[in-house]
Amino acid sequence: MARRSTVEVPVDLRARLEAARLDLLALFRALDRMDLTPSEIPQRLIRQLFELDADYAEALWALDQPLGTLDLNAMLRDILAALDQLPEAEKRFRKNLPRRAQPTLGQLEASIRNALRPAEAYNMVPGRDPQNG
Repeated sequence: MARRSTVEVPVDLRARLEAARLDLLALFRALDRMDLTPSEIPQRLIRQLFELDADYAEALWALDQPLGTLDLNAMLRDILAALDQLPEAEKRFRKNLPRRAQPTLGQLEASIRNALRPAEAYNMVPGRDPQNG
Protein backbone atom coordinates (compact mmCIF):
# COMPACT_ATOMS: atom_id res chain seq x y z
CA MET A 1 0.00 0.00 0.00
CA ALA A 2 1.38 3.40 -0.95
CA ARG A 3 2.01 5.95 1.77
CA ARG A 4 0.29 9.28 1.46
CA SER A 5 2.57 12.25 1.31
CA THR A 6 2.41 14.53 4.31
CA VAL A 7 3.98 17.37 2.34
CA GLU A 8 1.72 20.36 1.86
CA VAL A 9 2.29 22.67 -1.10
CA PRO A 10 1.90 26.28 0.07
CA VAL A 11 -1.30 27.71 -1.41
CA ASP A 12 0.53 30.79 -2.70
CA LEU A 13 3.43 28.91 -4.30
CA ARG A 14 2.17 29.12 -7.88
CA ALA A 15 1.37 32.84 -7.51
CA ARG A 16 4.84 33.50 -6.06
CA LEU A 17 6.50 31.67 -8.95
CA GLU A 18 4.39 33.49 -11.53
CA ALA A 19 5.17 36.88 -9.96
CA ALA A 20 8.89 36.11 -9.82
CA ARG A 21 8.94 35.12 -13.49
CA LEU A 22 7.01 38.22 -14.54
CA ASP A 23 9.29 40.47 -12.47
CA LEU A 24 12.36 38.91 -14.05
CA LEU A 25 10.86 39.12 -17.53
CA ALA A 26 10.24 42.83 -17.01
CA LEU A 27 13.82 43.30 -15.82
CA PHE A 28 15.28 41.39 -18.78
CA ARG A 29 13.15 43.30 -21.30
CA ALA A 30 14.01 46.63 -19.69
CA LEU A 31 17.73 45.85 -19.84
CA ASP A 32 17.34 44.85 -23.47
CA ARG A 33 15.88 48.28 -24.28
CA MET A 34 18.56 50.24 -22.48
CA ASP A 35 21.74 51.65 -23.93
CA LEU A 36 24.12 49.46 -21.93
CA THR A 37 27.14 47.65 -23.27
CA PRO A 38 27.72 44.01 -22.32
CA SER A 39 30.63 45.12 -20.15
CA GLU A 40 28.27 47.37 -18.16
CA ILE A 41 25.97 44.45 -17.37
CA PRO A 42 27.44 42.15 -14.71
CA GLN A 43 27.45 38.92 -16.69
CA ARG A 44 27.91 36.52 -13.77
CA LEU A 45 25.04 38.15 -11.88
CA ILE A 46 22.64 38.28 -14.83
CA ARG A 47 23.44 34.63 -15.52
CA GLN A 48 22.39 33.87 -11.94
CA LEU A 49 19.06 35.64 -12.59
CA PHE A 50 18.57 33.66 -15.81
CA GLU A 51 19.23 30.44 -13.88
CA LEU A 52 16.69 31.38 -11.21
CA ASP A 53 14.16 32.16 -13.94
CA ALA A 54 14.78 28.71 -15.44
CA ASP A 55 14.30 27.16 -11.99
CA TYR A 56 10.96 28.97 -11.64
CA ALA A 57 9.82 27.80 -15.08
CA GLU A 58 10.75 24.24 -14.16
CA ALA A 59 8.88 24.60 -10.86
CA LEU A 60 5.73 25.78 -12.65
CA TRP A 61 6.01 22.74 -14.91
CA ALA A 62 6.49 20.48 -11.87
CA LEU A 63 3.36 21.86 -10.21
CA ASP A 64 1.36 20.67 -13.21
CA GLN A 65 2.60 17.08 -12.95
CA PRO A 66 0.36 14.35 -11.48
CA LEU A 67 0.85 13.70 -7.78
CA GLY A 68 3.32 10.94 -7.10
CA THR A 69 5.37 11.42 -10.27
CA LEU A 70 7.93 13.70 -8.61
CA ASP A 71 9.58 13.76 -5.20
CA LEU A 72 7.41 16.44 -3.60
CA ASN A 73 9.76 17.00 -0.65
CA ALA A 74 12.76 17.63 -2.90
CA MET A 75 10.73 19.76 -5.29
CA LEU A 76 9.41 22.02 -2.54
CA ARG A 77 12.83 22.31 -0.92
CA ASP A 78 14.41 23.37 -4.22
CA ILE A 79 11.59 25.73 -5.25
CA LEU A 80 11.49 27.52 -1.90
CA ALA A 81 15.28 27.84 -1.84
CA ALA A 82 15.26 29.34 -5.33
CA LEU A 83 12.52 31.82 -4.39
CA ASP A 84 14.47 32.85 -1.30
CA GLN A 85 17.53 33.63 -3.45
CA LEU A 86 15.82 36.13 -5.74
CA PRO A 87 15.73 39.30 -3.59
CA GLU A 88 19.44 39.18 -2.80
CA ALA A 89 20.41 38.18 -6.34
CA GLU A 90 18.43 41.09 -7.79
CA LYS A 91 19.91 43.49 -5.24
CA ARG A 92 23.48 42.44 -6.09
CA PHE A 93 22.75 42.71 -9.80
CA ARG A 94 21.25 46.19 -9.57
CA LYS A 95 24.04 47.40 -7.31
CA ASN A 96 26.59 46.45 -9.98
CA LEU A 97 24.88 48.29 -12.83
CA PRO A 98 26.14 51.75 -13.79
CA ARG A 99 24.63 54.45 -11.59
CA ARG A 100 23.31 56.28 -14.69
CA ALA A 101 21.15 53.25 -15.52
CA GLN A 102 19.31 53.08 -12.19
CA PRO A 103 16.47 55.63 -12.68
CA THR A 104 15.78 54.64 -16.27
CA LEU A 105 15.82 50.93 -15.49
CA GLY A 106 13.32 51.31 -12.66
CA GLN A 107 10.89 53.34 -14.75
CA LEU A 108 11.17 51.14 -17.81
CA GLU A 109 10.89 47.97 -15.77
CA ALA A 110 7.71 49.18 -14.02
CA SER A 111 6.14 50.16 -17.34
CA ILE A 112 6.95 46.79 -18.89
CA ARG A 113 5.79 44.86 -15.81
CA ASN A 114 2.42 46.62 -15.88
CA ALA A 115 1.94 45.63 -19.52
CA LEU A 116 2.74 41.93 -19.06
CA ARG A 117 -0.09 39.45 -19.20
CA PRO A 118 -0.20 36.89 -16.37
CA ALA A 119 0.06 34.05 -18.90
CA GLU A 120 3.54 35.27 -19.86
CA ALA A 121 4.79 33.70 -16.63
CA TYR A 122 4.45 30.43 -18.55
CA ASN A 123 6.75 31.40 -21.44
CA MET A 124 9.08 28.45 -22.07
CA VAL A 125 7.17 26.16 -19.69
CA PRO A 126 6.64 22.83 -21.47
CA GLY A 127 2.99 21.98 -22.00
CA ARG A 128 1.82 25.57 -21.60
CA ASP A 129 0.95 27.93 -24.42
CA PRO A 130 1.02 31.55 -23.21
CA GLN A 131 -1.14 32.55 -26.17
CA ASN A 132 -4.00 30.54 -24.67
CA GLY A 133 -3.65 31.93 -21.14
